Amino acid sequence: MLQYITRRVALAVPVLIGILFVTFALARLIPGDPCRAVLGERATDVICDAFMERNGLNKPIPTQFMIYLRQILIERDLGESFRFGRPVIDIVVERLPVTIELAIAAMIFATILGILFGIISAYWHNSSIDVSTMVGANIGVSVPVFVLGLLLQYVFALLLKDTALQLPPSGRLTSGITNPPFFQVWGWDIAQGTSMFTFYSFLANFNFLNALLTGNWTAFGNAFKHMLLPAIAVGTIPLAIIARITRSSLLEVLSLDYIRTARAKGLAELTVVFSHGLSNAMLPVVTIVGLQLGYLLSGAVLTETIFNLAGLGRTLYEAITARDYIIVQGLTLIIAVGFVVINLIVDISYAFLDPRIRLS
Repeated sequence: MLQYITRRVALAVPVLIGILFVTFALARLIPGDPCRAVLGERATDVICDAFMERNGLNKPIPTQFMIYLRQILIERDLGESFRFGRPVIDIVVERLPVTIELAIAAMIFATILGILFGIISAYWHNSSIDVSTMVGANIGVSVPVFVLGLLLQYVFALLLKDTALQLPPSGRLTSGITNPPFFQVWGWDIAQGTSMFTFYSFLANFNFLNALLTGNWTAFGNAFKHMLLPAIAVGTIPLAIIARITRSSLLEVLSLDYIRTARAKGLAELTVVFSHGLSNAMLPVVTIVGLQLGYLLSGAVLTETIFNLAGLGRTLYEAITARDYIIVQGLTLIIAVGFVVINLIVDISYAFLDPRIRLS
């Protein structure tokens, strides 16, 4: 197992470098001038020439890439944003937790309900329950995220206003509710600007985790309410896909000989379906869950925009339109690493789900 993980990590390195180079080159080849995008009407030829010289943008692309690669590997620095004048790592520390929380919440919602609906549909195959479940899954895939998000806001924030079912339409916390960092609440004196301060600030920007560590149940409950609508909006399409994959995979497994043998032995139907059928039908489901989680971690641009969440997707979109190459490169690298890690976890999980697989 250790050899397999080491081999996968080693193979991932050239993949990450290739992704980073393609992004690096495309960002500079597409039309647009970062100087004029940042400065607007104040940009003159003299100022922009100095801007290009100062940021090394007048050098050949391969030379720029080697400088940037050295900066990442040796100096462990993702650079500084043209637009905000801040280190990219600070922006990642602020906004990556928003996307991770949204992605995890959406996948919990999608996985639990998707697998449940898939089992129900497969068990009552070709019945009215099966048809209605799959019709609902098709509707879930077909409805655009921005339409569903706006509908959820209209129903739960306006129609159900002043009721027990009212939910916040946007943001992460209600104005007036504070969620101070856990290391400050615990009295830890950590110097700003250090790597430890950056790491603890990253953890503290997870509202749920920070509220749990500090016992701030008011903030935890409020963050939960704020996350419900965006998680449902962005998790509906993965839910529908997981339900359909679970149904088809479980139907295939339930038609195999060993399932008929288990039923012939007199085992309870629930035991046959869950212990013998579902465990062997989970491989494609796990693959889909991993892929969907990777897509969500790359940033749900529309969902974050509709619900006013400053996550990776919204930040990446704004950086692309503003020609902020440094943010685009840094976030692309973070997203690519996330995909590699998730795929590695999915591959390792195969060995636990199916003992016949030998990763070594």
